[in-house]
Amino acid sequence: MIDRYTRPAMRKLWSDESKFRAWLEVEATASEVLADAGIVPQDAAKAIRARGDFDIARILEIEQQTRHDVIAFTTAVAEKVGPEARWLHFGLTSTDVVDTAQALLLREASSMIRDGLHALSAVLKRRAIEFALTPCIGRTHGVHAEPTTFGLKLLLWHTECERNIVRFDAAAAGMNVGKLSGAVGSYGTVTPALEEEICKRLGIDTALVSTQVLQRDRHAAYIGALSVMASSLDRIATEVRHLQRTEVREAEEFFSEKQKGSSAMPHKRNPITCENICGLARVMRANSQVALEDVALWHERDISHSSAERVILPDTTTLADYMLSKTTNLIDKLMVYPERMLKNLNLTGGLVFSGQLLLDLAEAGMSREDAYKTVQTLAMKAWKEDLVFKDLVASDPHITALLPPERIVRAFDVNRRLENVPAIFERVFGKPLDELRAN
Repeated sequence: MIDRYTRPAMRKLWSDESKFRAWLEVEATASEVLADAGIVPQDAAKAIRARGDFDIARILEIEQQTRHDVIAFTTAVAEKVGPEARWLHFGLTSTDVVDTAQALLLREASSMIRDGLHALSAVLKRRAIEFALTPCIGRTHGVHAEPTTFGLKLLLWHTECERNIVRFDAAAAGMNVGKLSGAVGSYGTVTPALEEEICKRLGIDTALVSTQVLQRDRHAAYIGALSVMASSLDRIATEVRHLQRTEVREAEEFFSEKQKGSSAMPHKRNPITCENICGLARVMRANSQVALEDVALWHERDISHSSAERVILPDTTTLADYMLSKTTNLIDKLMVYPERMLKNLNLTGGLVFSGQLLLDLAEAGMSREDAYKTVQTLAMKAWKEDLVFKDLVASDPHITALLPPERIVRAFDVNRRLENVPAIFERVFGKPLDELRAN
C-alpha cells in the first residue's frame, strides 16, 4: 500500500487488523446462520461470536509454517474460541471467507470514494457558477479558437464528475456481493438459501452463480471505473498546468507563503499538485490493466489474481481517495485571473472573431467561398505582420461595402458569442443562471 498517500480512515481500512476482523465477521455470521438451520450447535455459534478473536503476530507465526493465510487465521481464532472451534469455518472454503469479507472492506472504501466524488462535484459546481460569464479564449489544438467562459470549463468538469459518480456506483454495486458456494461453486455443503441468508445478515448481495471465487470481471469493472475517474482528474490537472504556464497565467494552483518552488530559483511557482495528480493517474490506469489480466483464471479458479489484488485493491482505492481530496482542494483554492484571460483573448487583435465575421458577410450577400477567402486573407496578413485584424477589416472595401460600421463592431462583440452560455447552465442544473448565482 502507498502509505504516504493514505488518509487515516483508508489506512485503517486496509490494515491487517481490519482484514482479519472482516474475515471473523464472515465466519461468525456463517456459524450463526448454520446454527439457526440446525447444522452447527447453537452453543458453538455463540462461542465463536463471543470468544472469536485473534492476535496478528500469532497468525503470522502460524502462516510461516502452513504457508496458508486462512488456515493460519482459523487456527489462531480456534485457540481463542476453545473446544467449540471445531465448528468454525464449517462447510466453507477459504475464498468463501476472503471474497465475501473483501466485499465488506470495499463497501467501506467505496463509501469514502463516493463522498470524495460528491465533494468534488459540489466544488466544481460552485466555481463553475462563480465564473459562468467570465470570458476567456477557447483553444483547439492548443491554438486560439473562439471565446468561451472559464465557467464552461468548470461546468464540463462538473458534468464529467457526475458521469463518474454514475459509473462508480454501478461498479461498486457489482462488488457489493458475497459467495459461500464452496470449493467449485456447486454448493456441496452450504445451500444457496443459507448463502443468501449469510450475505443478507452481512448487508451485501449474493452472487447468482460463482466458482470457488467471485468472477473477476467485477473487479476489473471496479478498478476500471476508478481509472476512468483518475483520467478525468488528470484532464483537470493537465488543463490547470497549461493555464499556469508563464505565457498564459490565466489560473494557478494555490501557493502558500512558506511554500518553495525550486531549490535553485526562488521565483518559481510550480504546479506540483497538478503534476502529482497527473502522475498518479498513470498508476491508476496501470492497475486497471492488472485487473483486466485477472479476469481469466484457470478452470474454477487459480490463485494468480490473489497476489495482484493484494496490491491493486488497496492502492487503487487509496489513490482514488487521495486524488479526489487533492483535486477538490485544487479547485476550491484555484487562483483565477479574469483580467489575464481577457488580455489573452484580445492578444491577436480580434482574429478569434473571424468565424462570426464570415457568417455576417455571408448573411449580407457575399458567397461563403468569397467571404472565407476575404476573411482569411486579412487574418493571415494580421498574423504574419503582427497587425490588428479588426482595423484591417474596418478598412477593407469588400467588407465595408456590405457591412456598416455598427455591424462590424457587432461581429467583434464577445458577448454575442457567449449569449447562450446561461442556457447551457440552465440545461445542466435546471434553473436559470441568475437564480443559481443568487444562491
